Amino acid sequence: MTPESNSLTGTDDPSLGPPPGCPAHGLGPGGLRRLYGAEAEDLGAVYEKLRAEHGSVAPALLHDDVPIWVVLGHSENMHMVSTPSQYCKDNRLWAPMRDGMVKPDHPLMPHFAWQPICAHAEGDEHLRLRGAVTGAMSTIDHRGIRRHINRATQYLVNKFCEEGTADLVGQFAEHLPMAVMCEILGMPEEYGDRLVQAARDCLKGSETALASHSYVMDVLGRLAARRRAQPQEDFTSHLVTHPAGLTDDEVREHLRVVLLAAYEATANLLANVLRVVLTDPGFRAQLNGGQMTVPEAVEQTLWDEPPFSTVFAYFAKQDTELGGQRIRKGDGLLLGIAPGNVDPRVRPDLRANMQGNRSHLAFSGGPHECPGQDIGRAIADVGVDALLTRVPDVQLACEEDELRWRSSISNRHLVELPVTFAPKPQQDIMQRPAVNPVPPQRPNSRQTGTEQPQPEAPEPPIPAGEPTSAPEPARRPGVFRRILEWWRGN
Repeated sequence: MTPESNSLTGTDDPSLGPPPGCPAHGLGPGGLRRLYGAEAEDLGAVYEKLRAEHGSVAPALLHDDVPIWVVLGHSENMHMVSTPSQYCKDNRLWAPMRDGMVKPDHPLMPHFAWQPICAHAEGDEHLRLRGAVTGAMSTIDHRGIRRHINRATQYLVNKFCEEGTADLVGQFAEHLPMAVMCEILGMPEEYGDRLVQAARDCLKGSETALASHSYVMDVLGRLAARRRAQPQEDFTSHLVTHPAGLTDDEVREHLRVVLLAAYEATANLLANVLRVVLTDPGFRAQLNGGQMTVPEAVEQTLWDEPPFSTVFAYFAKQDTELGGQRIRKGDGLLLGIAPGNVDPRVRPDLRANMQGNRSHLAFSGGPHECPGQDIGRAIADVGVDALLTRVPDVQLACEEDELRWRSSISNRHLVELPVTFAPKPQQDIMQRPAVNPVPPQRPNSRQTGTEQPQPEAPEPPIPAGEPTSAPEPARRPGVFRRILEWWRGN
């Protein structure tokens, strides 16, 4: 980046910044806005100021006043992620990193440190690693997973339904994605409070984050070793045995990325959908009245409150131009998901209905588009629907302005979502007989963009402590009810 070309003072001498009392006071070197500190508590407002001042691509400063471009325009973001000849995710090209401006203890280092994973690879290496991940994902039995999501939801609701109160973040949104991902990866026995807390701690960057990260990596390392020795029909086994020939380190790193990224994104998505349902009467009325389906509600939320606000980061492979700005080789650019989703050129009216429109940036795009987005959508679709079916009278237990968020440059995480409802009895969760397993992965499977038909998979084991008694005989439901229950995975 070239701060002098965007300097509000006409010089790159940081000592000649705005005088005290000036409206620009508090800006960083070169008059650039900071994306951290007191002035950046509301990053949404900062992005709109940047858009007004610079247009669709704006210069800004990360922690320690490291320069970065923020891509604010929808089309500019799509161009960046879809043009690997000009932009890549290998931060070893980043000029501030090469020049020593980014220190090893930089607060955001966990976000943009280079790793031997497909998200940071290019060319043939990217095809090899990405092919293994998408090949393993192509073997997932989506119908079986939807049934497991429903059963896991029932299990979680059983834990609080008799109380009449709950925190839908701590007791639901932060647990359901982990239960489902543990099933997909092939380690349902590892699901529990400790793994959930460790995953949350990893992502918060707390003083104990390194210890939590070590615990997660130990769990995944043991899983990879077991599947290397004895493959089964799960994501990890297909990743280990894929013709791409991933090393043990590559397997562990990709399991970590898949687990933590899917967990954080889906936990945020669940919490955001439920928050809107509980705070927007019109939104809820549309759901209750049938004018909006849960999948449409999820898609609207992906526009309005995406799970990740920005993604670190893309890097210019050559001198180029983007959004009217001169981008130099080695410059870094933030993928602006949240600001791109509210680009006035694509959403002149933010109140407009975006149901069914999947052109948002929530899952990125191009070669690095999120390969697990359908799983995230399924967790939110089935989980929210099953929860609202169990407690249809659920209400927010506080004022909307009392809700608290933990914000960072990468996302906003709802701290808690307290609710009340009339106490409900627990429901039995029965284990069904096993049927045909998921077929083995095709030897030449690489990447796939469509869901493959799969035979039904065995039902997942009942979580520890869950009742297994048979229910009382009941009158056979009508045809419409049976079809509805089949669609929900019951």
